[in-house]
Amino acid sequence: MSPDSPSRKPRRPRAVPPSSSSADLVGEELLNMLGQQLGHTLQQAVDSQSRGRKLKKVTAEYADTPGAVHNMAGPNGYSIASNWFTQRMAQLLVANAITGRQLAVFLYVAGGQKLGTGITEYTQQEITDGLNELAVAQPGTRKVSRPTVNRAVNRLCEIGWLEHAGNGRIRLNVHLWFSGNSTAQREVLAEITRSLPPDADPAEHFPNQIGPPLIHHQEEFDLDLGDLETQAPARSRRRTG
Repeated sequence: MSPDSPSRKPRRPRAVPPSSSSADLVGEELLNMLGQQLGHTLQQAVDSQSRGRKLKKVTAEYADTPGAVHNMAGPNGYSIASNWFTQRMAQLLVANAITGRQLAVFLYVAGGQKLGTGITEYTQQEITDGLNELAVAQPGTRKVSRPTVNRAVNRLCEIGWLEHAGNGRIRLNVHLWFSGNSTAQREVLAEITRSLPPDADPAEHFPNQIGPPLIHHQEEFDLDLGDLETQAPARSRRRTG
């Protein structure tokens, strides 16, 4: 080569591909990290099934989580009720062991629970107004009066479905109907137990009773003057000779 000829540029070293052993180590590390995130260890599966073959794809399938949000009608969320108790309410109503007004008061209170507490902060007047909301728009419709609501609340407390929680608040029997998850329910039950005297039985304080005893024709005794004023007068019968 003459001194005037251009000098050649030095060659760049070629990139050496990682050995199969190092690539396998990197792959196993990635699999281990993925396995830890998914709650599973994939190393065993790789060691026992690959046998020198190259891993091409890892597929993960997810099941629906129990905490998924329900699709419920209305803006007030949802509560959890005992299925047995739900049917029991219907049976008691048909047997005249509870009145329609008592059942209406209970359902309205149950739907107004503050999440995770079992407590509604409605006053009796708010319960009355809430129950009459649709009836107000229908002239001549029977409406519920506040004295009826008062008697219904007291009766529901007697049979263990509700209890007075102080400061005008009402607590539902959380064994029957509860707005919240099981952890919140256990906390409510523990709070009730802590508030009792040392020798008291929690089951007696807030009994898991589903009464009342069957008393027929109770509906006849649930009327008051406010209810009677809204009833249409009975038609007189024509006497035929």
